[in-house]
Amino acid sequence: MGAEPLALEPDLIRVFRGITTATLATVLLKKGLRNVWMRGARPLQPGQPRVVGRAFTLRFVPAREDLATPASWGAPISTRAAIEAMPAGCIAVADAMGVVDAGIFGDILCTRMKKRGVAGLVTDGVIRDLAGVLATGLPVWCQGTAAPASVTGLTFVAWQEPIGCGGVAVFPNDVVVVDSDGAVLIPAAFLNEVVAAAVEQERQEGWIMSQVEAGAPLPGLYPPNEETRARYEAWARTVR
Repeated sequence: MGAEPLALEPDLIRVFRGITTATLATVLLKKGLRNVWMRGARPLQPGQPRVVGRAFTLRFVPAREDLATPASWGAPISTRAAIEAMPAGCIAVADAMGVVDAGIFGDILCTRMKKRGVAGLVTDGVIRDLAGVLATGLPVWCQGTAAPASVTGLTFVAWQEPIGCGGVAVFPNDVVVVDSDGAVLIPAAFLNEVVAAAVEQERQEGWIMSQVEAGAPLPGLYPPNEETRARYEAWARTVR
């Protein structure tokens, strides 16, 4: 169903693991993309690693009594079938419409995702079976937990189609980076230019932080004026 999943190059994964979502959000802002941070997608527990991968999208709509039943879990279009289509390294991004009283995934589904090598789960909804999900080791970003099953409030309808998650448009194979600040989306078409700009911004902000720690005042330093940029460039030439 939907778009064919694509792999993300290992070199890009390595680079993005060293870049914060805050930096990425700023880089994307400079490129005119303001709406890239998925609202409500918070780390399920502290200390989760930064995760990078291409988006594998899942879409829920409001529950309809003839469709949202326990029997639907065995249907050809189901969360179970979608999980079997997830490639290793992807990030499952689920549009749950912000519903917080129906858990879209529990411990069994998360265990299967972990076994398939899925890198993480991001949703604007909630999960259930908290203790079991935590035991799987699958990194999850969501709005919290709820005991009721997904069909009490949602109907699963599709995977690998464009969705909205936390107010952000997510297309299959866009790149998602998630850390303690939440989930940021990088449109696939912007990937290469964002990598270059983000690496440079991380380097520059690291140098600025060293100046602040040395006692330098902020005006003219952050953001840098012409004199500061010249000093930074002189330093950067020694480390590039």
